Amino acid sequence: MQVSPSVRAVQVPDESPMRPQSTNIYLVGRNQVLTIDSGEALDRYRWMLRGYLAATEKAEIAIAAVTHHHADHSGNLKWTREIFDAEIAIPANGRALLKGRLPAKGVRKLNDGQLIELDGNVPLRVVASPGHSVDSICYYLEDEGVLFTGDTLLGSTTTTIGDLAAYRASLQRLVDLPNLKVICPGHGPLVHDPRKRLQSYIDHRNTREAQILDALKEGSPRTSWEIMLSIYPEIDSRLRRAADGNVRTHLAQLEAEGRVLVSPGRPRRTNARSRIREEARQRERERVIKRARRLEVAARRAEVRAQENPPTEQWIEAPRYELS
Repeated sequence: MQVSPSVRAVQVPDESPMRPQSTNIYLVGRNQVLTIDSGEALDRYRWMLRGYLAATEKAEIAIAAVTHHHADHSGNLKWTREIFDAEIAIPANGRALLKGRLPAKGVRKLNDGQLIELDGNVPLRVVASPGHSVDSICYYLEDEGVLFTGDTLLGSTTTTIGDLAAYRASLQRLVDLPNLKVICPGHGPLVHDPRKRLQSYIDHRNTREAQILDALKEGSPRTSWEIMLSIYPEIDSRLRRAADGNVRTHLAQLEAEGRVLVSPGRPRRTNARSRIREEARQRERERVIKRARRLEVAARRAEVRAQENPPTEQWIEAPRYELS
């Protein structure tokens, strides 16, 4: 999808309730392009990206950049380096968070305000936007008014938040950007009313804060989960923990401001033996999942090979035909 003269979007359909409609990969520039985010380490993202480059772009990836460390945005960094020999560009504070997903060489750290110059005099600016995650950054192509937000702002829903105070400051910073015309989010459709949508996010956080305070006025102290159920009565049950996390970020800010009091809970403790057993089970699950993925890839490749070659498994000597 053409977004602006220098920007294209590759929207990969997604069924996860946490990633509504699509997970998006963006290409910026021509010939030697920069990609923004690379999807999960799954074949469908890799096939979509390689197919798009081969069939439509006829270009190469020179730089693979990410908006933050979450696996649905950074899962293919090693693969991108191996296949395209691309330079990998990450948030300056993201290396530790990306452990295991980075190649040994070719990694560049990006700082707030840094300018990335691409082919065709396409200047892309790094804009730090912590809040969704500590390492979240946006990319801004001011000349064309295109802002790439990752998960700081989504195309059709609100996002999860790790640090609410930082997030509110980030939203205000994005609202104030000059010449803003379109937002390219990490998930979902493009946003063509960018300032209005950003302001709606700010207003939404203010509304949630008021709802939480109202819920606390109703009587005895309540847990974050109880508050979440009262202010999100119709939420998809699969999103409850994410919503609870957002409530807790509000409560953390309200506590820091001295507006709510917190009585400490009693954490559930596990003994060392139970923890070791659970860690071993988790490693085994991960091992089985990785093996299943390898077998799935091998099966698909075998299917392709079977279509390309004669059915020798059916015949010692295949029938031959001639005119009667």
